[in-house]
Amino acid sequence: MSEEILINVTPRETRVGVVENGMLQEVHVERASKRGYVGNVYKGRVQRVMPGMQAVFVEIGLERAAFLHASDIVRPPLPEGAEAHGNGHTPSISELVHEGQDIVVQVVKDPIGTKGARLSTHLSIPSRYLVLLPHARTLGISARIEDEAERARLKDVLGGLIGENPLGYIVRTNAEGQSAESLAFDVTYLSKVWRVVQENIAKAKVGERVYEELSLPLRSLRDMLTDDIEKVRVDSRETHEKVVKFVHKFMPSLDDRIEHYAGERPIFDLYGVEDEIQRAMRKEVPLKSGGYLIVDQTEAMTTIDVNTGGYLGTRNLEETVYRTNLEAAQAAARQLRLRNLGGIIIIDFIDMNDEEHKRQVIRMLEKGLARDHAKTTVYPMSALGLVEMTRKRTTESLERQLCEPCPACGGRGTIKTAETVTYEIFREITRAVRQFNAEKLLVMASPKVVSRILEEESAAVAELEEFISKSIRFQPEEHYSQEQFDVVLL
Repeated sequence: MSEEILINVTPRETRVGVVENGMLQEVHVERASKRGYVGNVYKGRVQRVMPGMQAVFVEIGLERAAFLHASDIVRPPLPEGAEAHGNGHTPSISELVHEGQDIVVQVVKDPIGTKGARLSTHLSIPSRYLVLLPHARTLGISARIEDEAERARLKDVLGGLIGENPLGYIVRTNAEGQSAESLAFDVTYLSKVWRVVQENIAKAKVGERVYEELSLPLRSLRDMLTDDIEKVRVDSRETHEKVVKFVHKFMPSLDDRIEHYAGERPIFDLYGVEDEIQRAMRKEVPLKSGGYLIVDQTEAMTTIDVNTGGYLGTRNLEETVYRTNLEAAQAAARQLRLRNLGGIIIIDFIDMNDEEHKRQVIRMLEKGLARDHAKTTVYPMSALGLVEMTRKRTTESLERQLCEPCPACGGRGTIKTAETVTYEIFREITRAVRQFNAEKLLVMASPKVVSRILEEESAAVAELEEFISKSIRFQPEEHYSQEQFDVVLL
């Protein structure tokens, strides 16, 4: 499999695309005006304690107060001889923090929609191969490293490097097969970073950032640049220089993979990335078999509906449905990554009778998700052919980053018909003349609604004028949306 990372930089926006075998799999966008907060550490102050929710709101200098749950608060170590709190349950929030208390927190989830950022006091600072956990004494190995001998080797190597160091570490998936020297480099780097963070905490005021996560290009390379990546192409000379320095410092063996792209064609046009991003905004995803997916993102969950397209006939219907579902499972896994969809996801596959076919479709979905950097959990297929799954969400989806609710429909996806608006206008006229005195009325509405009233409802208008004993004039307004109108009393 050939894999490339494309980095497109303009003064106000940076975009990173991950391309596998010529097809876009992931796209990340960071805008100067809306840089994400995940990973940043702040000195905050507890604003409001909510015992019923076991949570507090914390002021960290963002537009909205951020949310911190009791389960995300580091508990002070118990004095020797003291007993743990009731079977290890989380103590009451009031025992852990109080209003007005200064607290060091890390953003684990960006503000999404109307919700403020989600926080934790379990700080974690990632490097290339490790994650530093300053408040934990644990030494963990990523579950994705499955080889037991390799897990044991990494534990031994790291154990030797950190010795009596009172900090905790997690070994990341990237560390598989890495030398002791590479891991030693990361331990030294993280120790330096933590020292600087502690100095910043000591002198920071409330609402100040004491540690900032890397910019999108460097973050992407830290998390995604592996031996599998053949090339990293960067279209900005300045960002290319930063990337070269970063890679040389942290992953010198991959120095030769970095390339400055100075071509005439925009870098994202190379593999049709721009077209793919446009397609990722649409609900419908065509499949090669003639079927298609309908991807619907709502506040509560995302649903993916699998459709066969045309009528299949009855000859070997089960086989056709099975093949369509297999293709749909692969396509759905790609769409989740591409659109960065998170939270609860329900995939409605076409009904299958064969149990083995159902198992194979689930396997195909899991195989498609195996390369996803976000944590996913897939549950067995239900009796209705629905597959429930979750995908960890830390940032807004691609659609929410690039789009806003439609001003005509307010994000509903539909608008009232001209006929519906017509009858609303008639009701409003009746209501208005009962409440206020007027000699005549003026109705301003969209051209489509006005022309419908004058052409198809002229008899109804005449009846209404007779009923209210007043004349009504209709005026088309180009800038009115179809649902918008005003009844003016003259």
